[in-house]
Amino acid sequence: MKRAFAILPSNLEQIKMKKQRIGVVVSNKALKTITVLVQTRYAHEQYGKYVTKTKKYMAHDEESMSSIGDVVLLEESRPLSRRKNWVLKKILRSVS
Repeated sequence: MKRAFAILPSNLEQIKMKKQRIGVVVSNKALKTITVLVQTRYAHEQYGKYVTKTKKYMAHDEESMSSIGDVVLLEESRPLSRRKNWVLKKILRSVS
């Protein structure tokens, strides 16, 4: 009897894509933490009208280098605290 084995690449981290979000920093008062407001637009299923949905994400900012109003790129990570599951990847546009 022959068995088929799936050949898995040695580095699975490169294959698994992490979720990313772009948003605006609305708070940086907490230590090493920022609050980012992300807006998504989608067409309503029934009416076709575009709806804007906003959601706040808590993200880890190791160097505390972002300020309020910055446009940032967030990347999903392991849970760092109760509400913090995102990490600041890059500052796309700085206010100052």
